Parts: sequence; structure tokens; C-alpha cells
Amino acid sequence: MVTSTMATTDAVPAPGQTSTRSLGPRILLYSDDATVRAHVRTSVGSRLRAHAPEIRWTEVATADEVYRLADAGGWDLFVLDGEADKVGGMGVSRQLKNEIYRCPPVLVLTGRAQDGWLASWSLADDAVPRPLDPITLQRAVAALLAR
Repeated sequence: MVTSTMATTDAVPAPGQTSTRSLGPRILLYSDDATVRAHVRTSVGSRLRAHAPEIRWTEVATADEVYRLADAGGWDLFVLDGEADKVGGMGVSRQLKNEIYRCPPVLVLTGRAQDGWLASWSLADDAVPRPLDPITLQRAVAALLAR
């Protein structure tokens, strides 16, 4: 179930004109906790740097919705909460990496720094431990999107 979507769209150009703005990266953010999702969005910000296109966030609260949207394609990054209830982001990461051809990068939010070994099992491209540091989180997202 998509709990909220914060998407940006380019203004519709006048007939005969083309838009000069490019669309920003599409990030799928999974956590069953709305406060975690809000913290991630606030930490990363609406843009990766000045004058960059706005990030297009899609937030989901269930693993089933992650799988459904991932199958649709078009994502630049998955940010998955490893501490999500029922189905944790690490298991979701492993399944996405094993089942999606050319899977986009995955960033897993771990419960603590010592969970790095588990994040590597999940096949995630990077992990950020709790407590979530805004600078570390923003740098991790920027690095994965730069690939």
C-alpha cells in the first residue's frame, strides 16, 4: 500500500517547446514506520545538490508493495528499512537483488553499526546504521545515485 507519494513533475511545455528541466532520481523508500520515512526524506533533502532536479520519492509501508512497484521498474534507488516489522528490508533487499535483472542500487537502514555483516548478506550496495545521521544518509544516497 502506497502511504504517500511525493513526486515532482516538470511543467508542461507550450506547444512546440521542449522542457529544459530534467526529471530527478526516483527513489522507493520502504519502512512500516512513517517517522522513519519522514526522517530519511528530511535527511536526504529534496535535491542532492544545488540546481539538481528534485528527488521523486515514493513511500511504501509493506514489502508486497515494494515487490509490486519494483517489478514495474524505473527506479534509481531502493532505500529499505532493515528494522521494518513483519518483513525486514534486508530480506527484501536480498530478494530484489536475486530476482531483478540489473537491480538498482539498494541502501539498507540497519539497527546498529554491528549489523553490517547482515547487510552484506542482504546483497545491499550500502548500509547506514541507526541512529540515522543526516549527513551520512545523504552522502550514501548521493554516492549510490552517482553510480
